[in-house]
Amino acid sequence: MSEQRQAVTGGGADGATADRVYLDHNATSPLRPEARAAVLAVLDAPGNASSVHREGRAARAVLEAARGAVAALVGGVPRGVVFTSGATEAVALALHPEVEIDGRPRPCDVLLASAVEHPAVLKGHRFPTVERVAVDVAGRLDLDALEARLRHHRDAGRRAMVALMAANNETGVLQPLAQAARLVHAYDGVVFCDAVQAAGRMPLHMGELDIDLLAVSAHKIGGPQGAGALVAARPDFRVAPLVAGGGQERNRRAGTENVAAIAGFGAAAAVVRDQAEGARLLAARDRLEDEVLARIPGASVIGAAVDRLPNTSLIAFSGLRAETLVIALDLAHISVSAGSACSSGKVGPSHVLQAMGLDAERAAGAIRLSLGWSSREADVDRAVEALQKVVPQVRGRSPQAA
Repeated sequence: MSEQRQAVTGGGADGATADRVYLDHNATSPLRPEARAAVLAVLDAPGNASSVHREGRAARAVLEAARGAVAALVGGVPRGVVFTSGATEAVALALHPEVEIDGRPRPCDVLLASAVEHPAVLKGHRFPTVERVAVDVAGRLDLDALEARLRHHRDAGRRAMVALMAANNETGVLQPLAQAARLVHAYDGVVFCDAVQAAGRMPLHMGELDIDLLAVSAHKIGGPQGAGALVAARPDFRVAPLVAGGGQERNRRAGTENVAAIAGFGAAAAVVRDQAEGARLLAARDRLEDEVLARIPGASVIGAAVDRLPNTSLIAFSGLRAETLVIALDLAHISVSAGSACSSGKVGPSHVLQAMGLDAERAAGAIRLSLGWSSREADVDRAVEALQKVVPQVRGRSPQAA
């Protein structure tokens, strides 16, 4: 086993063992060796990035290199990157009625969000009014419904900010970003995109898609937890800061930057951009789905008919509860999830699957398997074998089976 593989699956300080298969990259992807090295290098060096002495300038150089790498990953500009504690903070920073885009005030009166957005977006944060826009049965935004709401608010003298994720965290389904952005800008609105799952897994260029603001997270691409960014397509943008005090991040987010985590973020972004993994992950995901569908009766792939992320499978199994299956797979040394990790503690159906109109039984038996940089062909084989063994067992003791 290579050192890189050991770092992911065994022998680490987190107590992981080498016999486990980790298929929950959409929750957190294991730390890449390059990111770990970048973090440790910063931890071994003193210096505050706001200081003018030699150590401070060195920390500032690390910070700005990471800023450039993150901007390049999503087609933004370095001066448009604001580092945060994670994507949730980046979302909260972006969702504000008072925003300047390209140096022009663009006050917004209402937030329109697709019905399948992450809960962090659906909270609306500093917007007094949030409206959910319908999606189709595949979970893609209904563009006609969006235009109707945009027209309604324009006619009433209101400007809208529209929040639309690039790819859904549960299903992996891709959203019609370019078409939606054209519509929003035709009605003089502002476009915010949650690109947390898409960054590094699909082509993403803010300028080409005409997105105004975008949120990304380090730990979804193999960087450390605790670092994220709000990225603007153009350098002259401003929103009211959530954290006020010092002048860090061009007065957009006060507080000493977490240079070590940001360095790891930048290193992961650079690796993801240089080493396209999509084709390998797509082949592995398709093989996983084909094997499961062929071997396990009553299994179906949600979103299979439309474009999805190359690493994500949401598979529904009839006659069982997803939570029970996740536990059974964990005991079989396979790590998967039942929906979003951010809301996995909640009791109740997925709002994403409800918005898609999925029937209650099928939604209740859906688990997400998400691959990533450390995934291997053998992981797919072991996952299929475990599912083939465990699913009938779980069905046999599930009330739904009766």
